[in-house]
Amino acid sequence: MRIFLTGGSGYIGKSTISTLVRQGHDVEALARNERAADKVRALGATPLSGGLGDLDVLSAASARADAVIHLAQAESGPEDLAAATAMQDGVGAGTYVHTGGVWVYGDTDGVADETAPWNAPPNVAWRKAVEDAVLERAQGGGRPVVLRLGLLYGGENHLIDAFYTVPGKEAGVIPCIGDGENRWALVHIDDVAELYAAALKAKPGSVYVGVGGVNPTARECALAVSRAAGFDGKIASISLEQARERMGPIADAFALDQQFTPARAEAELGWTPAHTDPLSVLARG
Repeated sequence: MRIFLTGGSGYIGKSTISTLVRQGHDVEALARNERAADKVRALGATPLSGGLGDLDVLSAASARADAVIHLAQAESGPEDLAAATAMQDGVGAGTYVHTGGVWVYGDTDGVADETAPWNAPPNVAWRKAVEDAVLERAQGGGRPVVLRLGLLYGGENHLIDAFYTVPGKEAGVIPCIGDGENRWALVHIDDVAELYAAALKAKPGSVYVGVGGVNPTARECALAVSRAAGFDGKIASISLEQARERMGPIADAFALDQQFTPARAEAELGWTPAHTDPLSVLARG
């Protein structure tokens, strides 16, 4: 299958390209600059010069593809929607896989699935309008699929690193918001790559949460990272206000209490997470 992919030189993109190429797919990947082009080329994909704002480039590349996977992070909702529209116009009846996240559900009050109501913190609330428009294409012959990913770990995870490198780590402790009893819906990067490959065969209009099925507390994660950093399990509680000062609005997402099951993806796509011990991975650094 010929696949066009955005965000190929990023954290998720590199792993996904590697998986797709290994499975025998022909991948063309958007590259904003020569450095990004070199990265995707080294992974076995063909680089295409351009950015998310180059709508004609996106549409033409999607028209050459059997399926599109959109991984690149947009600067805003309107930019993401414009890019998604261009790619869906281009790929036509081919599969279009759009990336979202479980943070849009807010606190879950126990284990939840894709049917949970939206209660998004402000920094991701814009996703609803985009995803609604993407999924609406299923009514007109399109094949949209939305993956709402959990908090990723494994490999070069810069997002979770950003949380644990807020001031405090330098003092020999790992920060934790509040008492840290809120749970995180984690998923390993290698499992996510397999999920994107599996989603190519999903039914139009499908939505899946991409989670590993293990939802440790933020405190447990902090303790594991503290051991990996050589801090002997030392952690320090910070308030949400302090976290916002240090991280910005994304702190609200890290303070969410979320638990999710991957049962729908397991049943419909045959995707089963292989990595089910995130604390051990975090403890190894």
